[in-house]
Amino acid sequence: MPKSKQRKRTRQGASKQMKWGGTPTRATTKLNYALLAAAVILVGGGGIFLWQTVVASRSVAALAQQGQAALARVVTDRNDGRGHLAIGQNLRYPSRYPTSGAHSRQWVRPGFYDEPQPATQLVHAAEHGNVVIYYGTPPAEVIDTLEGWASLYGGQWDGVVVTKDPSLTRAVVLTAWRKRLELNPFDAAAAAAFIDAFRGRGPENKVR
Repeated sequence: MPKSKQRKRTRQGASKQMKWGGTPTRATTKLNYALLAAAVILVGGGGIFLWQTVVASRSVAALAQQGQAALARVVTDRNDGRGHLAIGQNLRYPSRYPTSGAHSRQWVRPGFYDEPQPATQLVHAAEHGNVVIYYGTPPAEVIDTLEGWASLYGGQWDGVVVTKDPSLTRAVVLTAWRKRLELNPFDAAAAAAFIDAFRGRGPENKVR
């Protein structure tokens, strides 16, 4: 018998005898179903989160349209520069809610804070294009709204920082680079209009 035919038969026999992956056991089958279910949950959860984000963004945009008139009350502060302080150096600003000036090389990341944050780092956050919101002791529903916005807008260059200010009571103060709006009592539509107008428009890296 020619060698070539012999090799062909040997390879065919080997392929018939070899079991790629073996026969699935009951445990393997259960594991595969569990992994598939986990994948479906992850994909579905991601889709739900994305959809919720879109809905929330549209809700803020709709509020912003309602609050356009409030932008006439926005104060434009003087430009105190954009210099950096030396490491460990502090600065007393002329305003309790500074919107420009020399600042720390560090910045407050977007998010909700239940403790006051350093003013020098808040100014740097505003320079990035973040909206910085100060709150005192407003009603619980106001806190929920501010916390939701801080969660919705988390970008480095277009985020929302919400920080505690014990000197405030029911009032809420919104700031951006050289912009300021005081709301007493809080007006969600006016606040949304401010966020929409000035978020992402800081001098360091405009993204909107």
